[in-house]
Amino acid sequence: MPYELSLRRPVVRNFYATALFALAVPLASAAAAGDAPRASDGTRESTAPRPLDHSGKKRVGNASFYAKQFNGRKMADGNRMDPHDDNAASKTLPLGTKAKITNLETGQSAEVTIQDRGPYVPGRIVDLSPSTARKIGITEQNGVAPVEVAPITVPLPDGSVKQGAGADDAVADR
Repeated sequence: MPYELSLRRPVVRNFYATALFALAVPLASAAAAGDAPRASDGTRESTAPRPLDHSGKKRVGNASFYAKQFNGRKMADGNRMDPHDDNAASKTLPLGTKAKITNLETGQSAEVTIQDRGPYVPGRIVDLSPSTARKIGITEQNGVAPVEVAPITVPLPDGSVKQGAGADDAVADR
């Protein structure tokens, strides 16, 4: 009987090693072929980083707010996420961009500083801190709202700062 058990252990180990290898090969070949993950609608999403938008033009899309799990975590600019600050995340606006976010359903707006990257959900262009989201009428119940993002100042790669489309609006609001 002890002899039988010792024979089974290597067989079980070999079985798991073979199964793991059988799963790893298709995944590795798909990654090498450049297969991108699929979005919920079945289309392929690009995993390549998007180029930064230094144009300063207004953009329209959906905004959401940071989940509570991100409170205190480091953002892309190195600062900790404070749910009470006016910070935001954008995949395409340069870090340090100041922008006016306007909820197109309520007309409420707030100024934010882009300090992080994201959101990583298709169709969303900006993630807002919870306090900023509340200022413009996004609650945990509705979660997402259509917004206009109007850059006020946009940092350029050479260290200078460009005035964005929202610069005139920001001066008029003050």
